[in-house]
Amino acid sequence: MSCEPWQCAEIAATKKANPITKPEIAVAMIKKAAHPLLIVGSNSTERALQGKLLIDYLIDFAKVSKVPLVATAHIVGEFSKRGYELADFMSAMDIGNLLVDPEWRGIDGEGHPDLALFAGLPYYMESLILSGLKHFAPYLKTMTLDDMYHPHASWSFPNMTLDDWANNLKLMASKFEG
Repeated sequence: MSCEPWQCAEIAATKKANPITKPEIAVAMIKKAAHPLLIVGSNSTERALQGKLLIDYLIDFAKVSKVPLVATAHIVGEFSKRGYELADFMSAMDIGNLLVDPEWRGIDGEGHPDLALFAGLPYYMESLILSGLKHFAPYLKTMTLDDMYHPHASWSFPNMTLDDWANNLKLMASKFEG
């Protein structure tokens, strides 16, 4: 597992993501957050891990962790087909802009998210959003649940195999059960 940016020339300057070496670390941070938010992108319907789509892993995780899930792009119907009720849906750039706004009260109106989790967005788009959040929302912590290292996040999994990724997502969901 490597902590090099997936995209060539993706330079994080002086501050880059802390690697998540164990999924239990991510779980502890999510449990500690007062208002976490999971943002899921269109690649979640195209990435298969151990015979199961990423969207299904993320639905399982959102159900057991009770983290509100926001869908981006055109994948709202995919969640509906699976019987999952979203907290909201909007474009990835809109959610990025809302996260920068310190006045925004969050999806549920209960408070601004203190931890934004990202998964399944195109790498270049997620990288741009994370860079904007790093520079313009210093009060917000960010975490990527993807299999590719994102240097602009606060925390990111290192580059890993699909099997390692699937095992991490399953382990994370299991830590919220029971």
